[in-house]
Amino acid sequence: MGKIATFSTPLLFQSKPLCCSLLFLTSSLLLAAHFTFSATKCLFRSSPFDPLQGPLFSYPSSYAQHKHSIPTTRSSCSSPVPFSDYWLVSDQINSLLTPPSQPPPSLKFLQRNASTFGGNLTFPERLPYLNNPDDHGLEIPCGFFKNFPISSSDREAMENCKGVVVVSAIFNDHDKIRQPVGLGSKTLGLVCFFLFVDDETLDRLHLHNLITPQKSSKKLKIGAWTVVRVSSEELYENPAMNGVIPKYLLHRLFPNSKYSIWIDAKLQLVVDPLLLIHSLVIKDGFDMAVSKHPFFLHTMEEAAATARWRKWWDVSGIIAQMESYCEHGLLPWNSDKPYPSDVPDSALILRKHSVPTNLFSCLIFNELEGFNPRDQLPFAFVRDNMRPKLRLNMFEVEVFEQIAIEYRHNTKNQHGGGGANVMGSRNWGYNSALFANGTHGKCEGYLLDMWGEVESP
Repeated sequence: MGKIATFSTPLLFQSKPLCCSLLFLTSSLLLAAHFTFSATKCLFRSSPFDPLQGPLFSYPSSYAQHKHSIPTTRSSCSSPVPFSDYWLVSDQINSLLTPPSQPPPSLKFLQRNASTFGGNLTFPERLPYLNNPDDHGLEIPCGFFKNFPISSSDREAMENCKGVVVVSAIFNDHDKIRQPVGLGSKTLGLVCFFLFVDDETLDRLHLHNLITPQKSSKKLKIGAWTVVRVSSEELYENPAMNGVIPKYLLHRLFPNSKYSIWIDAKLQLVVDPLLLIHSLVIKDGFDMAVSKHPFFLHTMEEAAATARWRKWWDVSGIIAQMESYCEHGLLPWNSDKPYPSDVPDSALILRKHSVPTNLFSCLIFNELEGFNPRDQLPFAFVRDNMRPKLRLNMFEVEVFEQIAIEYRHNTKNQHGGGGANVMGSRNWGYNSALFANGTHGKCEGYLLDMWGEVESP
C-alpha cells in the first residue's frame, strides 16, 4: 500500500509575528520602490526610514498659519533630485564645518559712513566692482554703512552660528511664521534658524500670545525659529528693502556660517535643510542654487510683468534700470548661456558662502538699493557680467514646489496678485507696460533678439 504524501506548513509561516514582520517589510520596500521610480515625484530619499523630528510648535487657532496655501499644478517631474542617506549627509556636512588649517579666500568690504545702509552708490560707481577678479585688495561695497539695528545678544547669537543657517524675515506683518517640517533628528544641532521681524510684526505676535511682552527684550524662540527684532525705522522706509538686507547680506550677518538657505516667509520648508544643501549645492560643487521662474526666461519679461502688475510703482525707474543694463551688456537669454534661464524664483536661495557667492550677493544688494527691491531684475545682469564667475544650479520649478509650500501674504490687494495665469502668455504688452511712446531706446537690440527667441502670439 503506497504512502500518502503529506505537506506540513513551512516553518516561516508558523510564527505569526514573524509573518507579520515580513509582510510589513515587503510592503515598505514596495512602497519605497514605487516612490523611487514614480515619474510624478521630484525628491527621492535613499531610505524611507530617516529619523524625523516631531511637531516643533503648536500655534493658537486664531493665528491661522496654514490658511490660504497656493496649490501647485504640475503633476510630473522632468528632473528629479535624489537625496543621499540622512546620516551620511549630516556626517559629511559636519566634517565640512571643521575650520581649515589655512583661512579660505575672502572679500574685503568697503567701510565708511553714509546716509543709507548701502551707501547710495550711483550706477557708474557700482559698475567697476563687477570686473575685478584679480584685485584681491579691492574693497567691495556691501551694505553696513549704517548700523544694523539689532540687540548685542542677537548679534552674538548670529556670530555663534558656525554651520548651516536658515534665514527668513517678516516686515510690516506681511506674512506668518511657519515651522519647518521633515527635519531629521540631528538637524537642529547643525542648523540655526533665524527670523528677522520689525515692531509691527512683533505686535501681531503679541496679539496672538506667541510671545509675551516681558520676554520681548530677551532671546525669543518660536519653535525652530530664533526671532530677531530689527528697529527698521532706522533703515529704509520701504519694508521690502529692509527684507533685502537679511536676504542678500547673510554672509555679513552670519560671518561664521558656511552654508545658508534663505526662505521667503510666504513659504513653509518641508524638506530637511541638510538634505537640500547637500543635493543642490555640495554634491555637484555649486556655489548657489535657485529655482527657475515658472513662466519667464528673459529679464525683460520680468520687467514688463513688474511694470504691468505694479509690483513696483515707479515704471520710469524700471525703464531707466533696464536701459542701464542693456547699455552695459545685458543680453536676452539664449541657449549659448550656461544657465537654463535668466529669471529665478528667488523665494528660496541656497548658498555656499564662497567668494563668488558673497560677491554676487553684495552686487545684487547694491543694485536693489540703487534701483528698486525687485531682485529678479538685476539677477542676470550681475550673474553674467561679474568676475569670478558663479557656479549656479538653476533647478526645475517642480522641484521647488516639493521643497516648500507657498502661502498667500497677509496683506490684501497686493499688486499683481492673481496674475499668475495671465503671466503664462509669453509675449505680451511690452510697449504698453514699459515703452508707452513706442520707442525701445537702448534696449531695442535686446528686444529684437528676444522676440527672435519667443514665439509670436
